[in-house]
Amino acid sequence: MISEKAKKIAESYDSVSIGIFGSHSAKEIGMAAKSFGFKTVIVVQKGRDKLYTKYNRHLYDEVIVLDRFKDMLNEEVQEKLIEENVIFIPNRSFAVYVGYEGIENEFRVPIYGNRYLLRAEERDNPKGQYYLLEKAGIRFPKKFESPEEIDRLVVVKVQQAKNPLERAFFYASSPEDYYRQAEELIKAGVINEEGLKKARIEEYVLGARFNANFHSYALKDVFGDFDFVGFSDRRQVNLQGFLNLPAKDQLKINVPVKNEEIGHFGVTMRESKQEMVYEAGEKFIRACEEEYPPGIIGLFGLQGAVAYSPEDDTKLEFVVFDVSLRVPGDPAIGPTSPEMRNLSLKHGVRIEDPLDLTMMEIKKAWQLGRLGEVVT
Repeated sequence: MISEKAKKIAESYDSVSIGIFGSHSAKEIGMAAKSFGFKTVIVVQKGRDKLYTKYNRHLYDEVIVLDRFKDMLNEEVQEKLIEENVIFIPNRSFAVYVGYEGIENEFRVPIYGNRYLLRAEERDNPKGQYYLLEKAGIRFPKKFESPEEIDRLVVVKVQQAKNPLERAFFYASSPEDYYRQAEELIKAGVINEEGLKKARIEEYVLGARFNANFHSYALKDVFGDFDFVGFSDRRQVNLQGFLNLPAKDQLKINVPVKNEEIGHFGVTMRESKQEMVYEAGEKFIRACEEEYPPGIIGLFGLQGAVAYSPEDDTKLEFVVFDVSLRVPGDPAIGPTSPEMRNLSLKHGVRIEDPLDLTMMEIKKAWQLGRLGEVVT
C-alpha cells in the first residue's frame, strides 16, 4: 500500500521540508512553513508560476517547474521531493490536477493528512461527503433526484464546462424554471449536458452562511482531539455584483450567475450558538475515523448555514451543504478570527493562521520521532 511506503519514507528523513502545490493555498502554506523554520519546496506549472516564482519568491527555497501538474507523478520528480525530505501539504488543486488515482496509488511522497479522504469531497462518490455527513448525524439539504420533483426553491450544483475547480450554481423553483435556466447556461457555454446529468439538486437553505473551519490532530495525546479555527464566508463572481444592485435593477440583467469563488471574508457567530458547530466538527471527525482510517489529519471545513429546524421553527440548526477535506484555502481566517489568540494561549505558541497548527504538529512529530503518524 502506497501510504505504508510513504510512512517509512517519512520515518527515514533526517530533516523535514514542506512540499507545496503551486495553486489554491500556496502562499498561506509558504508563510506558515517559513514562520516555523521549515525549508520549503514548491511545485509549479509553467505559465502559472509568476505569483510564486516572481512576486513571492522569498517564501520558497526550492522551485520545481513542470510542464503540467500531473508530471508530479513522474519518478524523477518524486525522487527529487523525497531527496528534499518533503512532507507534502495537499490542497484542492493538488487533488483535481494530479488526480485521486495517482495520489492514492503512485505518489510515494509522504502527505500530511489522509490521502484517501481527498476523494470523499466529490459529491458523486458513494462514500463521499453526504455519506459521511449522514453517518455523523449532521443535517444537510434535502436532495431531489430529478427536476420533476422540485417543489420549493432549490440550488443546482453543476460543474463548470471549462473549469474543473469551479461549479456554476443556479437556482430554480419549479421543473419548468430548471429546464429554462439549464438550457440558457448550456447555450452560453457555462455548463454542458454531461455536467448537468451529474448535477446535484438540493433545497436552498434559508439561513446565515458560515464556513466553519477546524484542525484535527494525529498526535491527539499531545495536542488534543481537534481545534476550531474560525468562521468565514465566500465572495463569488459574478453573484457579488448582482447582490450589490437593488432588486429592481437585478431583474434588468439577463446574464447567467456564476458562483465562482474569488475571495473570502471573516465572520463571527454568537457564543451561545457555537456549541452546535463544535459538536458537528467532532461528530464528523468520528465518522471519518470509522469510514476512512486513520480519519482526518489537518485542516477541514464544514460549509453551511444556520437555519431554523423544519421540525421546530424556534430551534436553530447548523446545516452543512459542502465539505472541504483539506486546506480550505482561505487566507481571511487567520487575520479575522479571534480563535488565533485563543489557540496561541492554548498551545503556548504564536498562532496567526490555521496552517500554523499544521506546522506545529509536523514540527512536534519530527521532534518526537513520530513523523510516520502524521502522514499517509
